[in-house]
Amino acid sequence: MEAPPARAENVLEIRDLCKSFAGLKAVANVSFSLRTGEILGLIGPNGSGKTTLINVVTGLLPATSGHVVIDGTDVSKAKAHRVARAGLARTFQTIRLFHELTVLENVEVAAVAQGSSRRAAVGIADALLAELGLSKWAGRLAGELSFGHQRRLEIARALAMQPKFVLLDEPAAGLNEDESDEMLTLLRGIPSEKGVGMLVVEHDMRLMMNLCDRLHVLNYGRTIAEGTPAEVRGNTEVVAAYLGSTA
Repeated sequence: MEAPPARAENVLEIRDLCKSFAGLKAVANVSFSLRTGEILGLIGPNGSGKTTLINVVTGLLPATSGHVVIDGTDVSKAKAHRVARAGLARTFQTIRLFHELTVLENVEVAAVAQGSSRRAAVGIADALLAELGLSKWAGRLAGELSFGHQRRLEIARALAMQPKFVLLDEPAAGLNEDESDEMLTLLRGIPSEKGVGMLVVEHDMRLMMNLCDRLHVLNYGRTIAEGTPAEVRGNTEVVAAYLGSTA
């Protein structure tokens, strides 16, 4: 598939974002930015608010306060489909494929949903399956794929929406070490090849330390650090809250 045409740098800004449930702040005044070509990792202990944050950013949950801004446009109050139209695509911690459709059809559906014609969608899907190593399974039902290949298919489906930013919720969950290394290689090339910014939530610290340009660390819904992987690895608060002394 040809590289996308050059375009101005895109910026996703999260400004003082908060999400409360029955008075409990699951996300508390979180701010960060993500630009085209960058890979930002979102890490922290279980229950630290990572998936809740992604759900708010992508419009699945309404923000209690704060702002989500894409290229200067505030989408904080937009529904999920409008946020997607504005340029955000995502995958889920729990795989959500159309198991009764073929691998190819899963990707076509995503392209059509974002406005591509059926003919264009077929071309987009074919190219993405080739790039992600899934072409030989194009005619198989999605539910027949191995777990690792289902993870890849979710990423292909997100990219078929031709987003400005792609948000991946635990793309290496359930993968063995070899599969994780393959995922690392796959993910590393996407921002430059597709002209997108990538936000990754993941507990596989070996993958994250080698993949991400920056890491943003949450604990109890609050930001406790942001920096390069080396800076975060050396942050005593992050070590105490999450990484541990052996990281």
